[in-house]
Amino acid sequence: MLRFHGDAEVAPGLVDLAVNVRQETPPSWLTGPIAASLAHLARYPDPAEATAAIARRHGRPPEEVLLTAGAAQAFTLLAQALRPRRAVVVHPQFTEPESALLTAGHAVERVLLRERDGFRLVDPAIPDDADLVIVGNPTNPTSVLHPAADIAAIARDGRITVVDEAFADTVPGEPESLSGDRELPGLLVIRSLTKTWGLAGLRIGYVLGPAGLLDRLREHAPLWSVSTPALAAAIACASARAVDTEREIATRLVADRAHLVGALERAGVRVAGRPSSSFVLIKVAGGERVRAALRERGFAVRRGETFPGLGPDWLRIAVRDTATSDAFVAVLSNLLGGPTC
Repeated sequence: MLRFHGDAEVAPGLVDLAVNVRQETPPSWLTGPIAASLAHLARYPDPAEATAAIARRHGRPPEEVLLTAGAAQAFTLLAQALRPRRAVVVHPQFTEPESALLTAGHAVERVLLRERDGFRLVDPAIPDDADLVIVGNPTNPTSVLHPAADIAAIARDGRITVVDEAFADTVPGEPESLSGDRELPGLLVIRSLTKTWGLAGLRIGYVLGPAGLLDRLREHAPLWSVSTPALAAAIACASARAVDTEREIATRLVADRAHLVGALERAGVRVAGRPSSSFVLIKVAGGERVRAALRERGFAVRRGETFPGLGPDWLRIAVRDTATSDAFVAVLSNLLGGPTC
């Protein structure tokens, strides 16, 4: 079930609370360059300008940036390029890293964060000799934002530490991001441009890290894997205007998430940890039955049992506008026999 993802929950006529992609229409300063790029599809894509734009965005030289067809492709490149002796994935988190490693023939060990710790990195039992460690921040599906210092403590000489920051831009100011850190040994940061900007169908992401490590990934990347429209999106999303807008969106998200969490808690629904991203994780008795009943009533939510460390009573809920959240919580509360909101 590692290859199961939230889009499989969605069907016509359902309110999509299963996919963690912002649903608002992208701004014209983003869609305009994408549309204009269609006039140049006869040319092979040239990633140089987009690579330089992303590098400037994070204060790095261009050789420390590798553009990918979505963040998910980065995990496939890692699995193909690296030969870890002892690979560890910190769960619960996005399952594609483990799936890619297994598909490439690598053995994978799991470190499971505990519910009682709020799924935080509290004394994680990462083996000292692990030479590849993968962790999400903020983590999908728990929405937990780990302190940068806790992530940095995982890194060491002789180890490649991969931080999945696909949702980093959902946190105002990205205070715990390591995207600009050029000192930690073996650090690779994976980013996505599809979540905040609603570009999941365009497939654009990137990896930040030491040039030598990225060169190893480049050897396994298909030629011209990032399309011309996706490169245009990368350039636009790396602009100062985009960064300012992204932070405004993240600030609004804080209020929308607080509204959802408050409504859930008033309905007697347990919310995991301290959510910090564009989704929350809840636990309800009879989760499989509840998920099916929500579907019958028009709401698609993400099942939890496909995430290692969770089970069927866990459900992931995307943060939407307050009216959508209120309608959802009212239905959920009714199903659980609690107070409506």
